[in-house]
Amino acid sequence: MLGIYRHGTSPLHRARPGVKLAGLALMAIALFLPASPAGIVAVGLGAAFVTVAGYGIAGIPSRIAIAQIRPALWILGMIFLFHAIMGDALTGALIVARFILLIALAALVTLTTRVSDMIATIEAGLQPLRRFVDPGRIAMCLVLTIRFVPVLANEAHALQEAQAARGGKRTGPSAFIRLAVPLILRGLRLSETVAEALHARGFGRNESFPESAQTRRGHAKPGLAQPDSEIDPQTEAHRDP
Repeated sequence: MLGIYRHGTSPLHRARPGVKLAGLALMAIALFLPASPAGIVAVGLGAAFVTVAGYGIAGIPSRIAIAQIRPALWILGMIFLFHAIMGDALTGALIVARFILLIALAALVTLTTRVSDMIATIEAGLQPLRRFVDPGRIAMCLVLTIRFVPVLANEAHALQEAQAARGGKRTGPSAFIRLAVPLILRGLRLSETVAEALHARGFGRNESFPESAQTRRGHAKPGLAQPDSEIDPQTEAHRDP
């Protein structure tokens, strides 16, 4: 769902991130609004046409589109299996189909939108709520969340390769436990390192918002951070902040 941005000049690439995010939200509502099977099928066919057309307009190959959905297939399979066991396989199939379309549409947005543009759009959209929340902090959290997904995926792949080299199995409950425990520990250590790096750079030292005293004295405001900026989990994990 969080596909890596693919450079392009298509109309979807040039469209404003806010328009694409709003369209994604409307499509999600439309997919899950109908209650009857006929309505679900009709909306699903329309969404499928929009999805296929969108990937074609953006010039994204089908193999990349399928790769965005593949990681969620086991979860969707469990959802379908649960409904099939409960004797309602049709409902399970419709739910899975709607989730597949929604994931594909969300991936299309991320594949055609730079993360920095998306974060800036979300932060700008939260400005009316700045009396209650800090848009800069939320933007920073989104940046770190998006940045940590591929980092943890690489860590999981490295652990799997290391365990396979030692003769360990890649599948099964025991393999899952052997992968999950060190991955969680690495994630906790990585998050602690990044938190220390953020604190060393002045982020979070003043809890007041919308504008902190440090910002007024000329320090950089924590908002508008870029995902490939100075704070990178992959590099911060190997150096003293």
